[in-house]
Amino acid sequence: MSSAYFDCFSGISGDMCLGALLDAGVNIADLKKELKALRLNGYSLSSAKTLRCGISCTKADVMIKKRHPAHGTKWKDIEKTVTSSALDVRIKDKGLSVFRLLFEAEAKVHGKGFDNVHLHELGGIDCLIDIFGAIVGLEMLGVEQIFCSDINLGSGTVRTEHGILPVPAPATAELMRGYRVYSSATPFELTTPTGAALLKGLEAKNSNLPRFKLKTVGCGAGNKEFQDKPNILRLLVGETDDNAGDETITVIETNIDDMNPQIYGHLYEKLFAAGALDVFMEQTIMKKGRPAVKLTTLATTGDAERLSDIIFRETTTIGIRFYNAERRTLERESKTVTTPYGKMRIKVAKLNGQVVNVAPEYDDAKETADKTGAPLKKLLDSIRAECVKYAPHIKKRGV
Repeated sequence: MSSAYFDCFSGISGDMCLGALLDAGVNIADLKKELKALRLNGYSLSSAKTLRCGISCTKADVMIKKRHPAHGTKWKDIEKTVTSSALDVRIKDKGLSVFRLLFEAEAKVHGKGFDNVHLHELGGIDCLIDIFGAIVGLEMLGVEQIFCSDINLGSGTVRTEHGILPVPAPATAELMRGYRVYSSATPFELTTPTGAALLKGLEAKNSNLPRFKLKTVGCGAGNKEFQDKPNILRLLVGETDDNAGDETITVIETNIDDMNPQIYGHLYEKLFAAGALDVFMEQTIMKKGRPAVKLTTLATTGDAERLSDIIFRETTTIGIRFYNAERRTLERESKTVTTPYGKMRIKVAKLNGQVVNVAPEYDDAKETADKTGAPLKKLLDSIRAECVKYAPHIKKRGV
C-alpha cells in the first residue's frame, strides 16, 4: 500500500504541504490542470527551488490577482464553490471534510453557530488551492494512507482578524485534539489551521515513521527562514505492507472497584463500536485490600479521547491513565474455506511473506452454529482442518 509520512518537525501549513508534494514529484503543470476543475479565477500557482538552512526544498506560492467572493465566506459559499466544480466526487468529499473541520473548529472557539462562522483568513482562493492542491497531489502520487510525526506548533503570537492571539491559534489547538503535539522555542506559528485541518481531515495517523520501502522524499519550504533549523515540511512516500508494520497506539487504563459487573458487557460493545483496537480486563487488588478490575483499552491516537469519554460516561471511574506504546502487527488477510457446514472465513497471518498463523474467524463459526444447531467446538475443529492446508509447516504446533 502506498503511504505518505509527514515529518512535522517544523510544523505544517497548506503551502508547505503543496511544496513538499511538488518536491516529491508532482508535476505542477498537471496539478494546475486538475485544479482548473475548481473553476476559480484571479490567482496563479507557482513553485521555485530554494534553500532552508542549506537543505534544498520547493517553495509553493498561490498569488492572488484580485479579490474573490470566496474570501471570508460562510460554509454555504465554500460548499457551493466545491459542489459546482468539475472535480471528481471523491476529491470534492475529501475537500469538504477538511473545510467542515475548519468551520467546526472556528465555531467552537468563537462561540458561534456553524452556519454563521466566517473563515476570514482561511476563506480565500489560496486556502481552496492549498487544500485541494494537497488532496489532488496525494492522489497523483497514489497515496492510500497517511501518517504524521509529532507536530511542532511553534510559539509566540499570531495576528488575526480577531486580534493578536497566542500560538497555537485557538482553531489550530481545537483541530489538533487527539494528536501528539509540542511547542519548540521558535517564536512563530509553525502549524496553521489549514495544515492542522489537512492532517485531521485526511485521517493522518500519529505515528513513528512506519516500516516501508522508501520511494521518494520531498521538502516543502515555509515562509520564514530560521537560523537554527530548516523551516521545511518533509514528506516521505513509500510502500507499506497491508495491515502490517509498526505503529504507535494509545493505552487507556483505569481501575474500577465499585461497579455492577453486568455493565462490562455493554461497555465492551460501546468501545468496540467506537473504534477500540482491543479491550480487556484483569483482576487486581487496590488499596485497603479491595478487589478491583483493571480495564485496558487499546486505541489509535486519534480515537483515544472519544473512547475515554465513553469510559467516563459508562463506568464509575473518576480517573483514567494514558500512555503511548509501540505495536507491531503481522500481515493479515482473510480467506474463505469450504467445510461440511458451509463456507466460512479464516484469518491468515504472515511474517515476511511466510504464513506463521492461521485461525478460524470466530464470528462466522458462531453464526453457523446458531443457524445449524451444530456444536461450536465441532465447527471450529472443521475449520481448523481446512486451515492446515494453508500452512502445513505449522501443523505440528496446532492451528
